[in-house]
Amino acid sequence: MNERTIFPCGRISRRRFLFQTGVGFVGAAMGGLWAEEGRIRDAQLIPHFPPRARSVIFLFMCGGVSHIDTFDPKDNKWAGTMIDAVGFGDNLAEMKRPVIPCRRTFTRCGKSGIPVSDWFPHVGGVIDEIALVRSMWCHETNHFPAVIETATGHRDRIVEHPCLGSWVSYALGTENRNLPTFVNIGRPSSPVQLSGGYLGASVSATPFQPGDTPIRNLYPPKGVSASERERQMRALELLNQEFRAEYEIHSAIAARAKAYELAARMQLSAPEAVDFSEEPDSVKNLYGIGEKETDDFGKQLLLARRLVERGVRFIQICHAGGGNGSWDAHGEMESHAPLCRQTDKPIAGLIRDLKQHGLLDGTLVVWTSEFGRTPWSQNTTGRDHNPKGFTSWLAGGGVKGGTIYGSSDEIGYRAAENPQYISALQATILHQLGLDYKKMEVEIDGRPVRLVEGTAEPIWGVLG
Repeated sequence: MNERTIFPCGRISRRRFLFQTGVGFVGAAMGGLWAEEGRIRDAQLIPHFPPRARSVIFLFMCGGVSHIDTFDPKDNKWAGTMIDAVGFGDNLAEMKRPVIPCRRTFTRCGKSGIPVSDWFPHVGGVIDEIALVRSMWCHETNHFPAVIETATGHRDRIVEHPCLGSWVSYALGTENRNLPTFVNIGRPSSPVQLSGGYLGASVSATPFQPGDTPIRNLYPPKGVSASERERQMRALELLNQEFRAEYEIHSAIAARAKAYELAARMQLSAPEAVDFSEEPDSVKNLYGIGEKETDDFGKQLLLARRLVERGVRFIQICHAGGGNGSWDAHGEMESHAPLCRQTDKPIAGLIRDLKQHGLLDGTLVVWTSEFGRTPWSQNTTGRDHNPKGFTSWLAGGGVKGGTIYGSSDEIGYRAAENPQYISALQATILHQLGLDYKKMEVEIDGRPVRLVEGTAEPIWGVLG
């Protein structure tokens, strides 16, 4: 190879080269590298069996959505009744709480006739593509530990467990070396939702920002042609080969080097992925882009569809995150109303758009929260946290749409029929990607560790 071609201006230091060609971009590129070049040497690079889905769009509503007011209607015959809430959370003392009525109107939608709240009329229009699981449960009562449990499948913090998206990245690698394997859009409730944990930084999430500039420092300096950028990339690759040969045993340093490489490659590929200018108005209208309440979330979901088209494996979208999350409705259930308006049309638009593009069958869309909300109030018109019973749903990716699986009890407090621990949702996602969760195991300090522990298995009742 002609050194003058690779280094047209002569050799420069690697540090100086990275600084000149986009080191500021590394913050967005630290995660999402393909698993075969990560810290774990024995990552699976092919599915265990034929997958039903190639990609996942994981919609996480931060703060605890009330299933009773959205997708799991109950009659109001218990309203005003003081019910026994002993054992709620960590409190084992006798406790009585008043059941508050649900003020929502539910309409049977689609051919399936599944009842959906008036807060989600657009989602009701695509309910025949959706499988509701009304019997989800988890252990944790408070937000932060519940988010960790949902993201990692674990309650303990003895080791730093990776999140679900990182497991997918670790197991399958990338389909597009110029884009990350695992992308997060929106503000999460916890940094654990982005973490590669003991699998390493190379499989953690690449954060895309909400708004018109999803990736900071994305564009190369003005005046740099594509051919010049390609020469820079070749030079960077050669320099990094030398660097890896010297520092191969230092996994953290190696992961950082790969992050720089991904950052530079994304400057060649990602600008087109985040550019909506060629999208027709009819598609933008599906997502509510240009409308005040739905514009931000609509853009995030349209970006998710475009990333799926380009081979991104796992796209996590966090809505109303930060702190406890805005869905945390202790004081007033009407605080859900604007959040539902922000998400309803974009979510329905995403499902319709994926179907129109022939992508829904190969894309698993998952909607969940860290827990639900109680049937009782806290002496207000809001609802408390409820990990004992809540609703999640799935669409596309081999799921049987227009179905309901499981149920909560008659007041919506506990998962009653076919209860599903949160790990069952994770096992379902992995299964649809062609991954046997029982084989996804690594050894940490002599201890075998998996994403899905215990007796959980996929939710077979929602799978086609």
